Amino acid sequence: MRPAAVASKCSPESRIAVPSREAAGGGESAVATRTGERKLQILRTLAEMLQDPKGEKITTAALAAKLDVSEAALYRHFASKAQMYEGLIEFIEESLFGLVNKITGEEENGAKQLHAILAMLLGFAEKNPGMTRVLIGDALVNEDPRLQARINQLHDKLEATLKQCLRVAATQAPEGAEAGAEAAGPHANVLLCYVVGRWHQFAKSGFKRKPAEGFDKQWPLLG
Repeated sequence: MRPAAVASKCSPESRIAVPSREAAGGGESAVATRTGERKLQILRTLAEMLQDPKGEKITTAALAAKLDVSEAALYRHFASKAQMYEGLIEFIEESLFGLVNKITGEEENGAKQLHAILAMLLGFAEKNPGMTRVLIGDALVNEDPRLQARINQLHDKLEATLKQCLRVAATQAPEGAEAGAEAAGPHANVLLCYVVGRWHQFAKSGFKRKPAEGFDKQWPLLG
């Protein structure tokens, strides 16, 4: 599940794409492809169910019913529900950092990198409300603790990315480069808290309060 390069194409429907059966071919390759299709379909359906504004706990029984299969059929592709969530987290991580790498690879200015990354993180959530519930841990309550630990690690990686952008920006500043570099850590933490806070508002409002709304006006206050 490699991420596409454009942040605006991050909806579950367009990003978790199920390949056609015609592309499967035959023999063992066809079996493997069909297995991959079904796994992606399960993840896509899980992401869609997480978009329910009520935020109710998703059971394997409900997921199986949505897919019109038995629970046993789900477990032929995933050993547990935790493994399904791990698949979603892996997709989120690959998508976000694929986009981060694209931004930093195309933009040399640290401040512009920072602005673009923050906008991307807010936009990704807006396009993927179900995955936002995973990003804030809301969907992981009472699930395997390792899932929340994985999300915490993802947040740490995002904070480290923001810190690096701030350090680049500091080296490009005509004055105060040393002070800017020293403040990069605390500043990065504030920026991450801002993003996570906007994600929380989005989820807790039943996906009505858009995370990117007002960002351009707030951006000068974040710098």
